[in-house]
Amino acid sequence: MYDTDSRKLLSALCHGAIFFNFTFVSIAVPIVILFTVKDPVVKENAKEALNFHLNVWLCGLIITALVWVTFGLLAPLLGLWFVVHWGLTIWALYSVLNESEKAFRYPFIFRVV
Repeated sequence: MYDTDSRKLLSALCHGAIFFNFTFVSIAVPIVILFTVKDPVVKENAKEALNFHLNVWLCGLIITALVWVTFGLLAPLLGLWFVVHWGLTIWALYSVLNESEKAFRYPFIFRVV
């Protein structure tokens, strides 16, 4: 049996790494946890967080390019992206802290890992 408190902490750290920084720190934390922890639920949460962070970066780049190409006409997409991004992250944190027995799955993302 795995420790529930460490499972909650490590899973929340994976999903919440996006709050630390928008650079490689947000991706490095789930990668390190993925390769160092034996708990299968934490590993699944690390994979899911890694996929989500990659999706956030990709969508941010695409939306930024669209805003530039349209000379700012699609700027409201940046606001929508911001709300969805932070909303899903907070939902994931709430979920892993309250339901530590199963991994959180983000809706509507491409899973690479």
